Amino acid sequence: MKIRLVKPFVGKEEMEYLKGVMDRSWLGRGSLCEEFEQKWNEFLGIKASTAVNSGTAALHLALLTFRFPRNKKVLVPAMTFCSTANAAIYCGLEPVFVDVNEETLSIDVKDMKRKYTKNCVAVIPVHFGGHPAKLDEILPWAHQKGMKVIADCAHVVGGKYKNKNLSIWADISCFSFQEKKILVTGDGGMISSDNPEYIEPLRAIKEVGMTKDTFSRFQSEQKGHIKGDPLHWYYDVQELGYKYNMCDVIAAIGLAQLTKIDKIIASRISIMQKLLQGIKDCKYVKPAFPYDMSRPYYDFMVRLKDKRMRDRFIVFMQKKNIATGVHTMPVPCLTYYRRYNADIPVATRIWEEYVVLPFYVNMADDEINYVLENVYEFEKTER
Repeated sequence: MKIRLVKPFVGKEEMEYLKGVMDRSWLGRGSLCEEFEQKWNEFLGIKASTAVNSGTAALHLALLTFRFPRNKKVLVPAMTFCSTANAAIYCGLEPVFVDVNEETLSIDVKDMKRKYTKNCVAVIPVHFGGHPAKLDEILPWAHQKGMKVIADCAHVVGGKYKNKNLSIWADISCFSFQEKKILVTGDGGMISSDNPEYIEPLRAIKEVGMTKDTFSRFQSEQKGHIKGDPLHWYYDVQELGYKYNMCDVIAAIGLAQLTKIDKIIASRISIMQKLLQGIKDCKYVKPAFPYDMSRPYYDFMVRLKDKRMRDRFIVFMQKKNIATGVHTMPVPCLTYYRRYNADIPVATRIWEEYVVLPFYVNMADDEINYVLENVYEFEKTER
């Protein structure tokens, strides 16, 4: 048996939506992007969203929304993908790397408060692996300090925290639909907020700043609004923008995914329960988080004793044709970011103990059992 690490849950629903795109012969940003935004708002119970081409673009635009003065600082957890820190750098801001809580792997609130200075203008908590950051502590403190809170929800779709939808706590929430995520479109992202004033200006900025995009001009033509107008094509660019818009091909896949999102979430929770139950008696292979099965998680991550044991485990599973991964290194450990001289002892110590195991929506019981059998087989070799 050969087990993949991830496998997008796609099929006939996506093909039907994509066929509609091809039949209309409109592949760029069009009506499906707007429909996807609306249905996403309904799913989250949030007021406004705008679809973009990646989670990275979402983070960049979210931070750009507030027009912070250059060289101000943004508090960022050390354990995340580099895009979280890059968003600050793209805006001429400096990321301040905060250590993580050893139990949840999300931003450590005490270290965040220690590293705060008056130059800090925002904090970007990450729901790492799908486990929630402590937003009930972060938000009131950040707002008291005059900072904005942008939630990196790349690992989150659905679920609640403190009886409130996990996705709508922050000033702005940013999502990724890259192929390993919970809702997948290949690439793509979304920026959402309960404050529409944050979202509306981004609709032009994500279209290179154009005051009238191609689809808007096409709609006017289809409705017959341009007859007798020789300047129907005219648009202006009033500020610097970016080519970050989503296209209808991606939106079509997103819409199809939303039709079965309840099934996706229920399946992920069920499979996670089986995996957790399967390792509950393990001595060396332990759950990475205090998993809460009231919400779906991004991946199934386990923790071993140390780096040497983790590396032995990875090689052992490779020999059994079971894929594994280490999705995240602390960002300050990567060459480009060493210039920021981050003090992150917990993240530096613990990240080498973690490894991701196969986990996907249509993971069959025989695949789950094969993974668990070999986890126990590895345990025997370590005794």
